[in-house]
Amino acid sequence: MKRLWAPWRIEYILDANKNKTCLFCDVSAKDNSKSSDRKNLILYRGSHCFILMNKYPYNNGHLMVVPYFHTSTFEGLSDDALFEIVKTMKLSVDVLKKALNPDGFNLGLNFGKVAGAGMESHMHWHVVPRWTGDTDSMPIIAETRVMPEHLRKTYNKVLRLFPKNR
Repeated sequence: MKRLWAPWRIEYILDANKNKTCLFCDVSAKDNSKSSDRKNLILYRGSHCFILMNKYPYNNGHLMVVPYFHTSTFEGLSDDALFEIVKTMKLSVDVLKKALNPDGFNLGLNFGKVAGAGMESHMHWHVVPRWTGDTDSMPIIAETRVMPEHLRKTYNKVLRLFPKNR
């Protein structure tokens, strides 16, 4: 039997059982310092939403666009917020194209646990860069994703390309 060690996953497993508050509200409400944003993998802050890297990504460069307003659906989001979210998704794609040169993207929003929402109480959009050949047999056979670059290295690559936070 072969084993693939992924010790960083234990943080996710243990944290998922303890987190009684909203992760997105918690990280967006931090002191807004550069060191806090770096720790929380926040790349950009707009007026109505922010961009952060997924700490447990589907692929390298996996970003999330999250409104500050806590909602699980579109209810309560103003037209200004919705417009900024779409513009911020475009910004995410543009930056990832420059930083990582992907062949394509998956953009996604999941409503409800049955639809695959892991954080169902606070809506967020996934921006996942994709490369030809990035889906090999590991996820199918071993239920394991192979991440070719460390999360912090990818964070530093894309951070320098985002506009300075407001």
